Amino acid sequence: MTLSLEQLSRCTVAVDLGAARTRVYLKDTGLVVDEPSLAAVNTRTGSLIAVGSLAEGMAGRTPGHIQVLRPISGGTVVDIDMAQRMLRFLVSDKIRRTWRRRPMLRAAVCLPHDAKPIAQRAAIETLSALGTRRVELVDTLIAAAVGCGLPVERPEATMIVVCGAASTQVAVLSLGAIVAAEKVQVGGDAIDYAVIQHLRSEHELMLPSQGLHPLHLALYSDRTTGSGGTETEVRGRDVATGLSRTVLVNTAHVREAIHAPLTAVLDAMGRVLRECPPDLVADLAERGVMLAGGSARLPGLDTMIETATGMVVRIADQPDVCAVVGLGAMMEGKVKPLHLDPLAS
Repeated sequence: MTLSLEQLSRCTVAVDLGAARTRVYLKDTGLVVDEPSLAAVNTRTGSLIAVGSLAEGMAGRTPGHIQVLRPISGGTVVDIDMAQRMLRFLVSDKIRRTWRRRPMLRAAVCLPHDAKPIAQRAAIETLSALGTRRVELVDTLIAAAVGCGLPVERPEATMIVVCGAASTQVAVLSLGAIVAAEKVQVGGDAIDYAVIQHLRSEHELMLPSQGLHPLHLALYSDRTTGSGGTETEVRGRDVATGLSRTVLVNTAHVREAIHAPLTAVLDAMGRVLRECPPDLVADLAERGVMLAGGSARLPGLDTMIETATGMVVRIADQPDVCAVVGLGAMMEGKVKPLHLDPLAS
């Protein structure tokens, strides 16, 4: 994957194909698309019924012949045709007409650090639906670091943890490149699954797809206020009777339930730090860790990292859009490479 700022400066559009949300950034305009990566399809006819927020509202509420699909998983396109159709509908006709007037339209797209060649090819083919003639591939870790405002072009070390819906990526960057990186299959979806299992075993309650929202708000409130735990009403379906039931859930117990999957992130950070030279690790002790990604505000993640590593942990101002904003900054020339004068002969 390339990080040539000269090539990126020729791009017009930046795309972040996330497992949870798809985002499109237009050069000199800003973010023009920020929608869930979902598509509702009629399985009888194959026709596309809804995409984005409308499809998200249908999840768990559709009849048998309608399915709500995720064409993107872990930052990788798993269904090229469906991803192309979803992008066509998410990008407005006005923008697409503007792009058609550019016969050499170039695009930049974020990909996970360990993306295989087949995943890279899938991303390129997906963006062909937008009429692109060339696609630049950029590592999500570098794009997110730029979007967070980290000085990735400097020789000092910076550490970033990108928490997505399906996976979490950890990296140490220096001089515009990745020194060491790890990816673990733990993200917001795994945390939600741990919470659902906790409620099923402790309260015999099954939650609908949107039933976790009150708990998310309560856990986030605990983190910001420093509260040890509160009780929140959660409505779901009784496992035994199938009837609707409301229970009081202690948020402290929920935090304990999500502790186990979050330890995988700590293990990944430990492996990354062991691969780094001592000088870079010393830099990190002063500069700390930056959290980015749509799941960066997972309750307890920042506190757990601080306790385990002793480093200061910061959450980006807009963690969910850091990657696509970083791509946009590189396209618009806001990132300048470090110029080194050649040694005199």
